[in-house]
Amino acid sequence: MDWILDPTLWASLATLTALEIILGIDNIIFVSIVAESLPEVQRPMARRVGLGLALILRLAMLSALAWIVGLTAPLAEILGYTLSWRDLILLLGGLFLLYKGTHEIHNSVEGDHEGTKAKAGATFAAVIGQIIVLDLVFSIDSVITAVGMVEDLGIMIAAVVIAMIVMIAASGPIARFIEQHPTTKMLALSFLMLVGVALVADGLHFHIPRGYIYFAVFFSAAVEVLNLVATNRKKKAREAA
Repeated sequence: MDWILDPTLWASLATLTALEIILGIDNIIFVSIVAESLPEVQRPMARRVGLGLALILRLAMLSALAWIVGLTAPLAEILGYTLSWRDLILLLGGLFLLYKGTHEIHNSVEGDHEGTKAKAGATFAAVIGQIIVLDLVFSIDSVITAVGMVEDLGIMIAAVVIAMIVMIAASGPIARFIEQHPTTKMLALSFLMLVGVALVADGLHFHIPRGYIYFAVFFSAAVEVLNLVATNRKKKAREAA
């Protein structure tokens, strides 16, 4: 039971948990936006199932660390470019995010008619299928980060479980906020496209520090919050007049 009194262990757990939550933000946003294509009654279940599957994938990968390390081993060499399974998965995942972000932005800009057609054609299974595809990509990135930071498997599992519990709890409020504010949805879709570009770059061995992306997004989000506050004040002033 000495581990309970070990401050290094708790510091590692706190740091890794915070990092897993930050890395999971794009997962929450993607799940929330994809679930919008379902009827309102099914959306909470889709979000819970999607994030629950992400947790299962992460835990399964953590239990197969040798396989995860093997994903970074060279698979083939094309014109001097060394390709691994991880590179291939990141490339395909990034391209899928770019496609999905472009498709959703197109539907939002085209108006209600296009959005209605998209919702009518969506099924619960199709939405969960899309979530599983991106869960796989985000899980690989998350688990490789955990393996690189901490050597204790117990800490990795605890950090992933805690982070996922926080993400599941936050998914509802985040989804409602995105649904209520169309401009925020566009910001979220732009963020997903930025992540898609970063994943493609990682797959091509050109690493874009995530800090740059998150700073740009948080700055844009802060500006959007100020815009929402200013709009609400003007609305209240008009109602009072």
